[in-house]
Amino acid sequence: FDSLDETPLAAASIAQVHCAVYRGREVVVKVRKPGVEDLLKADLGFLKIASKALEAVAPELGRFSLADVVADLRESMLDELDFAKELANLQRFRAWLDETGLAAVATCPTPYAEVSAARTLVMDRLRGVAVTDLDALRAVVDDPETLLVNALNTWSASVLTNDFFHADVHAGNLLALPDGRVAFLDFGIVGRVPDDIWRAVADAAAAALDRDFPRLARALRDMGASDAAVDLDAFALDLRRCFDAFDAVQTTVVLGAPDADGRVSATLALDDNDDQVTNVLLSLVDAAQNNGVKLPREFGLLVKQALYFNRYTALLAPDIDVLQDDRLPYLRDATDRRPRVGPADDAPDPSQ
Repeated sequence: FDSLDETPLAAASIAQVHCAVYRGREVVVKVRKPGVEDLLKADLGFLKIASKALEAVAPELGRFSLADVVADLRESMLDELDFAKELANLQRFRAWLDETGLAAVATCPTPYAEVSAARTLVMDRLRGVAVTDLDALRAVVDDPETLLVNALNTWSASVLTNDFFHADVHAGNLLALPDGRVAFLDFGIVGRVPDDIWRAVADAAAAALDRDFPRLARALRDMGASDAAVDLDAFALDLRRCFDAFDAVQTTVVLGAPDADGRVSATLALDDNDDQVTNVLLSLVDAAQNNGVKLPREFGLLVKQALYFNRYTALLAPDIDVLQDDRLPYLRDATDRRPRVGPADDAPDPSQ
C-alpha cells in the first residue's frame, strides 16, 4: 500500500474498514476483527444445543423449527466472515452487470484479489451519498426517481438472471454516485432462489402486489414445509393483518432547517426504517409458523429487500406504479417466469 489510515472509516461487530491507497488508487481495506470467528462459533454452538434442548422438553415448539433456524443462521453468519466468498461475489456481480448492460446505471466496488484473503478484503473506494438523504441526493443526481428505478431494476434483474441477488440492501449499502449510477456495497450476504421453489416465489410476489391473500397463502404453503393440512382461509386472514399493519406504518422523514435559499433537507430515519422492515418480516414469519408453514430462508431474504425498496419508493418516487412502469421490465418478469441463466436476448435496454 502507498498509505493506510490506521483510524477506521467505519466499524461493525465483525469487521472494520480502513481507507488506503493501493497502486495510486483510493481503496478501502475491510479487516475481520481478531477472535470474532471463534467467539461466533462458540455462541452459535450454544444456540444449537439450546434449540435442540428446547424442542426436546417442549415438543410443541417443534413447529417453529428452532434447530433449523439456528442452522440457517450459522451458515449465513459464517459465510459473512469469509471475505474470499465476498470477493468472488463482487467479481461475479461486476461481470453480470457487464453482461446485461446494467453497468451503465449500476456498479459495485472492484476487488483486488492479489492483496485480499479470507480475513481481509481490499476494494475500490466509491464516493457517493446515501439514497435516503434527499438533500445530498439532489446535489448529485438530477432525478432521484430515475436513480431508484435503476436500483430496483438492477436488483430485480439479479434475482432473475444472476447467480445470486444482493440480500442486504439497507440504505447504508446503496450509494448514489456523482456519475449518476447507483452503487451496491457489501456482498457478504447474498441469496439464491432454488428452481424447485421459484414458481411458488413468483406466485407469492404477484399475489402480494395484487393483495390477493388467498393466493398468497396457497403460494406460501407450496413454497414452505408443513407437517399437516393448512387452513388457507385462516392463513390468508393472518397475512392480511400483516399487510394492514405494514400499511399503517408511515415512512419517517426527518426535515432539517431551511438553508439560505429556503430549501429544506430531508432524510429517511434509518433506524426506524430498519426496525419496521424487520418487524414486518418477523410478523410474516410468525403468521406462517402459526399456520404450520415453515418458509425457506430465501423467501425471507427476498421479502426483506422488497420491504426496503418499498420504503425507498415511498420516499423517492411515491407516485410510481412498479408493475406498470416500462422502466422496470425485470420486476414484471419476476412474477411470471423462471429465467435462463444470463440476460435474455430480447431484454429491453435497462438504461432507457
